[in-house]
Amino acid sequence: MSDCLFCKIINGEIPSTKVYEDERVYAFKDIEPIAPYHVLIVPKKHYSSILDVEKNDDIVSYVFSICVKLAKDEGYDEKGFRIINNCGDDGGQSVHHLHFHLLAGKKLSWEA
Repeated sequence: MSDCLFCKIINGEIPSTKVYEDERVYAFKDIEPIAPYHVLIVPKKHYSSILDVEKNDDIVSYVFSICVKLAKDEGYDEKGFRIINNCGDDGGQSVHHLHFHLLAGKKLSWEA
């Protein structure tokens, strides 16, 4: 996707603060964090949203395993953390490339 913001970040065309990278995902700090630890975990393969993930594709479970790894690496496994995925405009998805927010570092409230 030539005009996708996250594809450009993954490809190094737009700078980011990388937290983790492997052959399947890229994780970086959110530029407008809502928690002391706010990281985006993005599949390198472009999916517009969770609706584009095929039945037998394990990318969501893989991303969750990376979220757990990052939370443990930062010591947030003891106090807790949150993983968020927004789907569609009304669901709060502002970049149409599948991504997950990992939030930690404070007591998180629930507001919709």
